[in-house]
Amino acid sequence: MENRQNSTNINWYPGHMAKARREISEAVKLVDVVIELVDARIPMASRNPILNEIIADKPRIIVLNKADLADKTENQKWINYFNIENQVALETNSSQGAGVKKVVDVAYELMKDKLEKKEKKGMVGASIKVMIVGIPNVGKSTFINKIAGKSTTETGNKPGVTKKNQWVRLNERIQLLDTPGVLWPKFDDEVTARHLAYIGTIKDTIIDIEELSLNLVEELLIENKDKLFERYKISEDFEYEMPIEILEEIGRKRGCLVKGGEIDYTKVANMLIDEFRNGKIGAITLEKAPEK
Repeated sequence: MENRQNSTNINWYPGHMAKARREISEAVKLVDVVIELVDARIPMASRNPILNEIIADKPRIIVLNKADLADKTENQKWINYFNIENQVALETNSSQGAGVKKVVDVAYELMKDKLEKKEKKGMVGASIKVMIVGIPNVGKSTFINKIAGKSTTETGNKPGVTKKNQWVRLNERIQLLDTPGVLWPKFDDEVTARHLAYIGTIKDTIIDIEELSLNLVEELLIENKDKLFERYKISEDFEYEMPIEILEEIGRKRGCLVKGGEIDYTKVANMLIDEFRNGKIGAITLEKAPEK
């Protein structure tokens, strides 16, 4: 591995995503509320700007999912940032079910006036339709399964599991529409692309995983150095000049070596990325909420 990594243009836009975008554009006309799932570790990078155009002025709930993997203080800052008129922000941990039921309550609250008007017209017990949107791998299917209390959609830790729109009846008062994860054709900048790659939104098979791990080390050293060093038992006195020296030290600490004691860069890179994704390095938020 070279000591310096070159910038790469990361993009991944499979054909089914273009189709999914068209289907979402049609389906949004049928729903009352939109639930947009984002990854709490990268709340801005994990928002698809195209969805803003599609959703327009529909009532929206922004769900900071995988909140347990992110910094609690930063979660609250993002919730405050996203809370605006006709839009509510909440945090959830779909894998454990924390916070998911509250999302349903908020959906009802957003539609309260509309439901009351329907009841006055004799439409007692009218149901509401809610669409779930988000980029790949933010946990939409797990989120829906937790709300429904049963396995209604296929889940997985790889992007692109959901390939088509799926209606799920939560109860007699609410229906959910699960949609495929949709990316956009070209990312605005390299930071956004890297952040999406860190959380597994972009398939690892199209990424230089060793370079990506160096990028991650470099970012963690800025504000999460203590968590990185604690996880891999690196001494605070350890002297280094470049991220690759940290990666090599992690490789030595974890025994990621090949014959002759050389560092197995691919093995340590995959391990580092995997442990970040699973929260083993700590609760980390890579993006700070802008000041309102």
